[in-house]
Amino acid sequence: MDRLIAEFDRALRAVAGIARAERPSPATAVAETPLGDAQKAHVAALMRVNHVGEVCAQALYQGQALTARRPESRGALEQAAREEEDHLAWSAERIRELGGRPSLLNPLWYAGAFAIGAAAGLLGDRWNFAFLAETERQVEEHLTGHLEALPPEDQRTRAVVEAMRADEARHRASALDLGAAELPEPAKRAMRLASRVMTTVAYRV
Repeated sequence: MDRLIAEFDRALRAVAGIARAERPSPATAVAETPLGDAQKAHVAALMRVNHVGEVCAQALYQGQALTARRPESRGALEQAAREEEDHLAWSAERIRELGGRPSLLNPLWYAGAFAIGAAAGLLGDRWNFAFLAETERQVEEHLTGHLEALPPEDQRTRAVVEAMRADEARHRASALDLGAAELPEPAKRAMRLASRVMTTVAYRV
């Protein structure tokens, strides 16, 4: 029961954008650089996309942990979720600093990702971690693209995104170490298509 309450609390905080970071934001030690209004709006929108990604990550991990078959698998997923909660808090903080807002569709993003995560877990741990590893690989690519799209002078946002990307790489490596299978190419393409829809909508809404 305590675990269910904790997971429900985490879900509410993810959707509401009230996350608690265990680690300080990488932006803390980086001075703010003046940006124009258009630049601020663009960076805030990019960070809104990243924030939606972290809302989805929380939901995916919770769904996967709920249906994972081995205790060690469940523990690895819950640890990754705690680290992703740092990302959720960091990105929300940066959005506020830039004068932006989180996505209005966060409850929808969360519900869809939770269902996908739970379904992945039901397929067994090898496929559960296969889905996780591919998700993290695509997120790494996505964050690399955002680093290229950021204004060069915005080192504060860059520090956050780089730290997030490093964590995603570790989570992918962990999934592979835990015996992830290789997802079929059609599944990878479907994931990329879903990600493209999410990022396009979240940039605006």
